[in-house]
Amino acid sequence: METMIIDGLSYALPLFIIAIGGIYSERSGITNLALEGLLGFGAFTGGLFIALLGSSFATNSMWPYYLSFLLAMLGGGIFAMLHALLCIKFQANQVVSGVVVNIVSVALTGFLTSQINASVFNSPSNRFMLSVSPRVTVPVLSEIPVLGAIFKNVYPFSFMIAGLFIVFWYLFRHSRYGMHLRACGDNPQAADAAGISVTRTRFWAVVISGALAGFGGMSFAYSISTNFSPSIFMGAGYLAIAALIFGNWNLIPTLFACLIFGFARSGAYQLMRILALPSSFSDLAMTIPYILTLLLLIFFSKHNRAPRALGEIYDKSKR
Repeated sequence: METMIIDGLSYALPLFIIAIGGIYSERSGITNLALEGLLGFGAFTGGLFIALLGSSFATNSMWPYYLSFLLAMLGGGIFAMLHALLCIKFQANQVVSGVVVNIVSVALTGFLTSQINASVFNSPSNRFMLSVSPRVTVPVLSEIPVLGAIFKNVYPFSFMIAGLFIVFWYLFRHSRYGMHLRACGDNPQAADAAGISVTRTRFWAVVISGALAGFGGMSFAYSISTNFSPSIFMGAGYLAIAALIFGNWNLIPTLFACLIFGFARSGAYQLMRILALPSSFSDLAMTIPYILTLLLLIFFSKHNRAPRALGEIYDKSKR
């Protein structure tokens, strides 16, 4: 049980921070199917920093670890500007733009990783190796029966995600920008009439989604693969989209959806170990969250209430 909780949280929390970014984008009115590409490009940026400069720091220094997350957020945010420009400036179809950004991210990061490894490190590799992420056990709290597993062998990024959640929850619910964001997603014409810049609000919402997706991508790079490679594009961005839809574009319900997906995944792996199934069945276990997504959307999609202007190209002249 403890192992299932530990592994489930290490998958659910990065998924949640990616979904928060998706909520920001979509509550502003911009459909964001590009989360998959944004998390991958963010992880590429952080992984590149570790590959080039990680050895410049002291052996036990945590600075490279934390800086890699910062640069992953920066890389994801900058790459998200492509989606923002296509959707807002050039008024492209938002679904098509998201798909294109995903394809470009996969191709570009794979090409750059191979070229950098060949030219800088003389290695024909398509991955940047990362150091093994440390884990932390919280004294006293970790001794609580069953629930104490939440505080055992915790990745440091889990605490950072908790902090980011508090910040972006407050920004979303209690700040002027959050109010403007929700207004632009529900009635951009009324928001514009009230003096809110719909273009600027939506642009920064997409940039925020890219930054948070980059953070989530770097979390997966440290926790699942301990490297950046094309395998980082494993569908987590799409699963985050499913979670925010299931959560009705609200943060707390989306957290519960991510926890369901995370525990379903870790539970499937634990079941494999109990049944002593060969490792070839691991791919089957990875499909469990996606199968669960299909079932949840079938039974709960009729209760979803998307932002009213989601996916609509904003026309200032429309009333």
